[in-house]
Amino acid sequence: MYRFSIGNENWILRFSPNIVLEEKEKETIIKGILQLGKELSTLSHGQSFVIMNELMGLIVFNVEKIPSFILTVSNQVEKEKWYVQDKKGIRSFL
Repeated sequence: MYRFSIGNENWILRFSPNIVLEEKEKETIIKGILQLGKELSTLSHGQSFVIMNELMGLIVFNVEKIPSFILTVSNQVEKEKWYVQDKKGIRSFL
């Protein structure tokens, strides 16, 4: 669990127990969140968002604002597991 501030909001970043990340990957996630900056405050309680990272793939976040400002990293999806659905069916993103 990590604590950080953006503007006058104090946030907690936590990681779901169902994912295992190396310390370097966690640091990459934290840097991405800090780059979002004030954009983070525009998200509502209960919303989710993703950050696409070249090395890690999609990182899925859940937002909680009641009773505290909490971001939970709920999942990481590697590029090899991305799929696109169109009129012709489902195919690998890569």
